[in-house]
Amino acid sequence: MTDRKSSEVPERYECDVVIVGAGPAGSTAARYASESGLRTILIEKKAEIGSPLRCAEGISKKWLSRVNIVPDRKWICADIMGMRIRTSSGSTFVSDERGDDGTGRGYVLDRHLFDKMLAEKAAASGTTIMMRTSCRGVIREKGRLVGIKADRMGSPIEIYARCVIAADGFESQVARWAGLDTTLPDKDIDTCVQYRMINVSVDREYCEFIAGSCAPGGYIWIFPKGKGIANVGIGIQASKASAGDPKRYLDEYISKDDRLKDGQVLEVAGGAVSTVPGAERVVSDNLMLIGDAARFINPVTGGGIHEACISGMLASQVLKKCIDSNDLSESALKEYEIKWREEVQERFDRNYRIKNWFSETSDETLENVVSILNEAGLKKLKMDEVLRTITEKDPSLLSMF
Repeated sequence: MTDRKSSEVPERYECDVVIVGAGPAGSTAARYASESGLRTILIEKKAEIGSPLRCAEGISKKWLSRVNIVPDRKWICADIMGMRIRTSSGSTFVSDERGDDGTGRGYVLDRHLFDKMLAEKAAASGTTIMMRTSCRGVIREKGRLVGIKADRMGSPIEIYARCVIAADGFESQVARWAGLDTTLPDKDIDTCVQYRMINVSVDREYCEFIAGSCAPGGYIWIFPKGKGIANVGIGIQASKASAGDPKRYLDEYISKDDRLKDGQVLEVAGGAVSTVPGAERVVSDNLMLIGDAARFINPVTGGGIHEACISGMLASQVLKKCIDSNDLSESALKEYEIKWREEVQERFDRNYRIKNWFSETSDETLENVVSILNEAGLKKLKMDEVLRTITEKDPSLLSMF
């Protein structure tokens, strides 16, 4: 029997750039590409942008204006004034992240609405968005990447483009199909589980991070969303975890926290994040990787919304120049990689060293660190100042770092 799908003649589309994945990276790239006049197609395999959720939803405010996003209460759940860093035994350091105007420096988002807003901006700029469209492979002609194969609503299509942008997340298949190796060792992957909980009693102005033996090689987070709702999750270093460990550790912690133990779970999400300072290669001929696909994630926190949007913007800006000069070789597209690394590499490399130190640090050492920060009277969680304070008090604590 002949497979109907394989026997269908694929519908053909042509554009300047096809972007695979309509998360923050892909939608931002699509918006900037379209605004510059490039014919842009954005595909998304899911039926709804922004769902299901795989994110703690916390961001810093300061970068939004850089990508021309005006804060909107529609997609802001909570204003964050500071952070609480706890150890497994409960010792706590509290940071005050208020600015000079008394307002907080972060938000907890409603990602379902935030991601849709980004896609709407792309569509308003001229992007063609194709939902329920799954990339199935790349198209090459005489060895050159010229597009992608996909299934759209169950029917095969082919999208021919001068450049393919992979924004398909941590598991990026486009990168592998196109010949870029983005595999990682287990020590550089965190496996995660998150609950969206209701009827919890947490401070809506503070995000919390709980570290130590309660979350081997990672941490537990509590991000408030207001009205007794919070994202409560855990990330564990994959090299230290067996199947089911993240959920087991998270359930155990919740059962012992009076603020959480009587709460109810409304959503469950799971997945993995990378904890490396970017992929070794993020471009090749006619191909660019952005966001999680490029491993552009803070190695300490695993956060990547900021990095996704900035990488999408930078990629499209460089792509426009390359298309105008009719040069989409790896050497030409590498300007994007250079720009990105100039912006974040030093910070990412430092945070990667911190992550490696942190993943091997004992509960006792973490207790000592919190004690030092409290005794020093630090008010803000500025990483350089934190490291300097610890080094001055007890250099041995950072010997691994």
